[in-house]
Amino acid sequence: MTPLAVFRATFLLALLPLRTCQSKVSSEPLLLSPGSLRVATDPVGQYLQVQWGVQGPTDREVRATFQIEISRVKPSNVIWVEDYSAVVQGSQVLNWTWGSELPLECAAHFARVRSKVDDAKLRFWSSWSSWYKAEVPNSPNSPGPDSLLVFPKNKLVEEGSNITICYISGSHQNNVSCYLEGVRIHGEQLGPNVSAFTLHNVSFVRDTGSNLFCQVPHPSIIGGIVLFVSKVLEEPKDFSCDTRDFKTLTCTWDPGRDTDLPKYPAQRYALFESFSGEKKLCEHKDRCTWQIAPGSQETYNFTLMAENHLRKRNVSILFDLAHRVHPKTPFNVFIKNASAIDATLTWQVDPIKNYSFLCQVELHGEGKGLQQHNVSTEDRGQYFFGDLAPATEYAARVRCAAANRFWKWSEWTGRNFSTREAAPSKAPDIWRSVKSVLGSCNVTLFWKPLPKSHAHGKILFYNVATENLDTPPSSKLFSVPAPASGTALTFDRCSHRIRVTANNSVGVSPASVVVVSGDLANEEVEEERIQGTEDGFSLSWKPPSGDVTGYVVDWCDHPRDFRCDLQWKHLGPSTTRMVISSDAFRPGVQYYFRIYGISTEKMAHLLEKKTGYTRELAPAASPQVAVSNLTSQSFALSWEGYPTGSQPGFIRGYYVYLRPKVGRCPPGFEKAALPDGSECCRHDINNPEQKTFVVEHLQPESSHEFLVAPYTSAGEGPHGGFTKVTTPDEHSHVLLRIILPMVFFLVLITVLCYLKSQWMKETCYPDIPDPYKSSVLTLLKPKVNAGTSIMDVRACIPDAIEVVNKPEGSKVQSSDARRPLTETEYTNKADYIYLLPGPFICFENLTYNQAAPDSGPRDGLAGPHSAPQGQLPTSPGLVPNPPEQKYMNFSGETALSYVSQVASPTSGDKDSLPTNALEPAPHSEYRKQMAGPLGLASPSPEEDSCLPATTRLDGGEPCS
Repeated sequence: MTPLAVFRATFLLALLPLRTCQSKVSSEPLLLSPGSLRVATDPVGQYLQVQWGVQGPTDREVRATFQIEISRVKPSNVIWVEDYSAVVQGSQVLNWTWGSELPLECAAHFARVRSKVDDAKLRFWSSWSSWYKAEVPNSPNSPGPDSLLVFPKNKLVEEGSNITICYISGSHQNNVSCYLEGVRIHGEQLGPNVSAFTLHNVSFVRDTGSNLFCQVPHPSIIGGIVLFVSKVLEEPKDFSCDTRDFKTLTCTWDPGRDTDLPKYPAQRYALFESFSGEKKLCEHKDRCTWQIAPGSQETYNFTLMAENHLRKRNVSILFDLAHRVHPKTPFNVFIKNASAIDATLTWQVDPIKNYSFLCQVELHGEGKGLQQHNVSTEDRGQYFFGDLAPATEYAARVRCAAANRFWKWSEWTGRNFSTREAAPSKAPDIWRSVKSVLGSCNVTLFWKPLPKSHAHGKILFYNVATENLDTPPSSKLFSVPAPASGTALTFDRCSHRIRVTANNSVGVSPASVVVVSGDLANEEVEEERIQGTEDGFSLSWKPPSGDVTGYVVDWCDHPRDFRCDLQWKHLGPSTTRMVISSDAFRPGVQYYFRIYGISTEKMAHLLEKKTGYTRELAPAASPQVAVSNLTSQSFALSWEGYPTGSQPGFIRGYYVYLRPKVGRCPPGFEKAALPDGSECCRHDINNPEQKTFVVEHLQPESSHEFLVAPYTSAGEGPHGGFTKVTTPDEHSHVLLRIILPMVFFLVLITVLCYLKSQWMKETCYPDIPDPYKSSVLTLLKPKVNAGTSIMDVRACIPDAIEVVNKPEGSKVQSSDARRPLTETEYTNKADYIYLLPGPFICFENLTYNQAAPDSGPRDGLAGPHSAPQGQLPTSPGLVPNPPEQKYMNFSGETALSYVSQVASPTSGDKDSLPTNALEPAPHSEYRKQMAGPLGLASPSPEEDSCLPATTRLDGGEPCS
């Protein structure tokens, strides 16, 4: 090693301690230590206000960097680190603000600070300050078991932003559920009793806020908040300023959406002018005024500032005042000298010194702009409108702007006016429909109202003039008040010329002429079917052989019905094809078209008739079907057709459906499926004119169901219910031929018996006469001698008694009950003969099996016996002993007692007949009845005998 190297090393070693000492001395004063750390909370804005002091040199300014750490829940959980630079000198207090996404009430927050001096040579961080815990005033650190708190309270956020919500619960976390406007939201657990969830891109729901609540079902605990969402504050649009009088500037803008809420009305606007440095708060959200100082300045630079609780916006404008002149709205606007075809508009404008005006004039009519003109003027202006339509309403308006330095038009102002009426300029469009009835001619005349452009006013009436073309000629004129569109005319003959004119308050229109021809033979033209489309009907026709001046096509939705809305159209002579379209055309409606050629004499000749549908539909109803000619093997169906135009399509035919009980279809039928999926037999009648059909080859006593459905090109008609029919037996008609006459005969007999019931009763069942009321008694005149009887009984001697009811069931019959008995018969029938002595009165009556009147109850009849000779067999039931009061005494010696020839076995008790009752007589004839003395006529009660049914008195004439 050389001496020079040794010297250098020694020198450096000597300087090294000196250098180190100097560095220590210069670095020690540059260390800054933060102290007096404080942290305040802002629960409304969710801010932490961190404040600390600086301990360091006081003689000069030092730029230092401070590092702040924020931790949550516990100091070791650092969630935020940020560097804050500031120039400090001596002891100084610094502030720093940090916004928390999580509400400060839901978790503890800690803060600490350290610093370093921004020196290019030495940069050392100081030691950390102690952790400072931020406390929220009145914050619940440990809520009770029955509490549920949600934070933040009354939070205001901007639409589209994100916000974190937390809740503190005293119950188990799994039991808490939270909802925002009814929609459940989920979060994460931050601590034993704390959970938080973040809402992204919140939307505006209502001015009063959105409802957010959390609840615990058991026990029921609810806590919630109102979240206020404000719309985003927009930057003002269309910001401009102008003056109308060089005294005031008016600035206007479009504020956009209003962000004010009822609880937070904080949207404000202010104007700031940079050249003058003045500022003014605006009273309105869309305009503001600024006073112009005389001669102060010509150029302005305005800044419009908008702000609310969440955001600030601003926009600027620079302009020259002389270029921002906005004239006021014109006034004194009038219409002068208005006639039927022209008018004049006049107006005034407020004058501005050294400025002329450019005014714009517009004319509107019937909802659209008609004319627009520019007029240069000073403070007064006018414009003449020509080529106007009579009796038309117009609107004229005007606006003005500065002519030499155009900036903006003034507002519109104007007047409405109407031109005067004029005579109609066009003849009415007329047409007719002719019908011949019983030698007369009925004409329905139609016309269309004149359009407003040709009416030139309100049409008051129509003049109709008719002229007879036959000899002798005649004419008539009458008026039809408006708004009528037609009239009906009746002529004795069809050859007439008709003229129609329209009249308003000023004059008469030109006349329309139509000639009605006397020859209606050309009306009989075959009708052709056409197919329309959704766009209308395409019509074409062949031109006639003669000359025509034009064609008329009319159409209606009902054939030749004058009540329909008849439409027509006039065409030129060279047109033989046209398409008729109308918004009134409807599917399923049949329309009828007639094409006429107009001759040079104004006569209309029918050329063609057409009918069709724009679109056919299925039939709307099925026909009513009647069954006839029912036999054991067939039956006939018949139905009525449809009126013309009543169906929504042309009837192409009919389907006859048959549903037999057996699966086999009759001949002529084929299997078909019904809409409900069932199968049946179907026969197609493809002739729409056929209205009858015979179903044949059926089995006797079989049931069938049938249905008749029409069809069009669009489909079948509705399927109603099937009608059931049963074929009869083969021999049933023979039985009917026998039974029906018998039933008729029985009914006839019953009716006759009912009508002759009284006669039948008198003939077969007359009333029993009362002998005490008999007219015979009137012949018995009492004599003065009381010992003399009324009648000589010798004149009425009974000669024989014929016993009709024979004891022991045998009866004696006589071939001639009327003939007298011989002596031999007397002897043979001695047991049955008993002569009644004494005076009797005999008379005849029908024989009745009836008990004697007023007879008391008797014992039953005894069996057969032989009466002793000379003793009359009697029957207690036949010849009773009547009570005393029943006798009629005339002379005191002789009394009359009614004796019935045939009586019932018992009197009064018809229900208890004896078993050995007497048999009735085989025939009923007139029998003789008697009236005699009481002593002779009444046998003893003990006698049990039978009274003879027939008695003849021998030796005397029968009594009457």
